[in-house]
Amino acid sequence: MDDSSLIWDDGALLTIDQRGLPHEVRELRLRTVEEIIDAIATLAIRGAPAIGIAGAFGVVIATAANTVDGVVDIARVEAEAARIAEARPTAVNLAWAVRRVSAAVARGADAVLAETLDMLAEDGRVNRAAATNTADLVRELLGDRRLRVLTHCNTGRLATSAVGTAIGAIRVLFERDAIDEVLVDETRPLLQGARLTAWELAEAGIPHRLTIDSAAAWAMATGQVDCVLVGADRITANGDVANKIGTYMLALAARHHGIPFIVVAPESTRDQSMSTGGEIVVEQRAAAEVTGFGGVATAPADTEVFNPAFDVTPAALVTAVVTEAGVVYRGGMPAGHDGHAAAIAELARGLYQRGWMPGTAGNISVRHGRSAVVTGSGLSKGELTADDMVTVRVADSSPEAGQRRRPSAETTIHTAVYRSTDAAAVVHIHPPHATTLFTRTGVPDEITTLRIADYELIKGLGGADPDVIEIPIFPNWRDVARIGADVERYLIEYPSAPPVFGIAGHGITAWGDTLAQARDRAECLEALCELVTRTGRRHAFAVDTDLIEIGLT
Repeated sequence: MDDSSLIWDDGALLTIDQRGLPHEVRELRLRTVEEIIDAIATLAIRGAPAIGIAGAFGVVIATAANTVDGVVDIARVEAEAARIAEARPTAVNLAWAVRRVSAAVARGADAVLAETLDMLAEDGRVNRAAATNTADLVRELLGDRRLRVLTHCNTGRLATSAVGTAIGAIRVLFERDAIDEVLVDETRPLLQGARLTAWELAEAGIPHRLTIDSAAAWAMATGQVDCVLVGADRITANGDVANKIGTYMLALAARHHGIPFIVVAPESTRDQSMSTGGEIVVEQRAAAEVTGFGGVATAPADTEVFNPAFDVTPAALVTAVVTEAGVVYRGGMPAGHDGHAAAIAELARGLYQRGWMPGTAGNISVRHGRSAVVTGSGLSKGELTADDMVTVRVADSSPEAGQRRRPSAETTIHTAVYRSTDAAAVVHIHPPHATTLFTRTGVPDEITTLRIADYELIKGLGGADPDVIEIPIFPNWRDVARIGADVERYLIEYPSAPPVFGIAGHGITAWGDTLAQARDRAECLEALCELVTRTGRRHAFAVDTDLIEIGLT
């Protein structure tokens, strides 16, 4: 075998049988789908990226075996692909890789093989990038000293195709002369740390010591650990991390002792379709793995066993998640949220001083991917800090795991804007002139439109026409979620609507590409409404599409 743990050779997948390590390095030559599935299920091949690539080669074998006279039995191949994807349910990479290469099945086995070989080459590049990004972050957090790093399970080239994830980062740090020692958890019950990681580190010449899993917290308490680096089998949209059983307790201990806990994984391990770790199916393995080892029974016969292969670490305990794309989560929330929170708090305090967010009224938010950071409920905006923010899912306005505050009911207005526009930030406030004007011109139980023309300030609102703007005014339903539903329907139906609206008897909302732009548009709308109310000009508003003239004096 060369530096890659997975090699395609004359119609077969060649790999190291990880069950034999460290005492026996034996090769496996896998020629059938059944052999691929068995190798994955019995941990002859293991590690999320590695089983994903092995599964893809399984689809190659299935396609070749179900092709007659150049015609692929697509239904049969799809059935085989489904069996492969179900071999281990927790690791998202397996299903992801099988799905990716299955798209080429109709073009034949050669096309599936080409896609799989591309994936194999890509894995090495991805792992090197993720490892380098992690090493950079570790030096940023801990400085230019030699470090004592604790790791769990096996995340090296055996678990990937080359380089590794967490061990890859350790390799990069070692190359930079930044490793004093690696403390390796043995990783019960199958001892992947003792059998595989210790073997890989010895092979690379990296100094290390092996420890029992239950000693890790004490190692932290006695100052023997500077940083924890682990891999992942699935990372959900909110940053929860599924990894080898025992990872969660490491995160808890690291948090207690103030030690960085960093997760290293490829982007393919991130499952944005799964909101939280509560949705992850955790694989339960055989009792024999716990009641004995190496063929020797260590527990009384018929002992009942709890043997989950993985646990789920809440995002709030994770210092950072690092991929080939860089730091994608930091401090239990998507990277950048901490800066957003501070900016929101500063803006809220300023608007409070102007009287536009009196008491606990008003909300500000910033979007980050599929989530948004928004001001918490029931808090004085004049005393708001970065710690008073809530991270919510844009899809349903619900808070992500690990939040200390509750989101306001008005959060549904913000998420409605995010779902129906490209907004990056939303400001919802209660300035006096705009609130007064929209209250006077609004109509109960109906969406109305206020038309304003011939004011220079209209240019600052971001509408399509710099001379005329038609601002929707929504009814102030007691059920705030109903306001959000009205807003979403309206913005979808009228995509060219300006990035501002009013709520009768309630306030105004503005959004933009940045927090500053959203604020500026809110300020501009308030100034415009003040001009309208002070000048008493006649303008028009519409109920649905019928314009009605009114006097504003």
